[in-house]
Amino acid sequence: MVVGKRIATLNFKELAVLCGVFLRHPSYLLPSYKATREAVAISDRLYGDLHHKDNRTNAFRHALWNYLICRSCLPAAGSPGNAMSWSKRITDLHERLSPNEGLAKKMDLHNNRIGRELFIDSLDKEKEEVVSILQQKTGEAIKVESVEEIEKENNKLVFLEKLKTQK
Repeated sequence: MVVGKRIATLNFKELAVLCGVFLRHPSYLLPSYKATREAVAISDRLYGDLHHKDNRTNAFRHALWNYLICRSCLPAAGSPGNAMSWSKRITDLHERLSPNEGLAKKMDLHNNRIGRELFIDSLDKEKEEVVSILQQKTGEAIKVESVEEIEKENNKLVFLEKLKTQK
C-alpha cells in the first residue's frame, strides 16, 4: 500500500477516477494522503513487512487506515458521519482499483469497516489508545476461509493467512 508505488500502477482510466474523486473533494486530499502514509508507517514500525500479506497485521493496517482517514478528515468533513462516508468512499475505491480479488477484497472491505466503526466509538480517545485497541483486536482476529465466515464476524478483524515470522 505504499502510496506512490500504488498510484504508479494505475492505468489512465483508474487514475482519472481517482483524480475525479479528489477534484470533487479537494479538502480531503492532503488529510487522506497523510493518514495513508501514517497507517503504513505505524504498521511498518509495529510489524515490519508482515502487514503486506493477507494476515492479522494486514487486518490491523486496513482498520487503522480507515480510522486515521476518518480522524484526519474530520475537520474538513464537519461531522463524524461525513468523515466516515469519505473514508468508505476512498477505501472502497482503493479496493475496486486494487489487484485483490474475491476473498481478499472482502476481507479488506470488512476490516476497513471495523476501522470506521472504531473511529465513531473512539471519538474521545487519543490516537495511541486506539492503536493499542487495534493491536488487541489484531491478536483476537479470526482466520477465515469463506465470505460466509467473514460475514459472521461482525465485530472482529479477519484474515486469510497465518502470520509468518519475520526473518
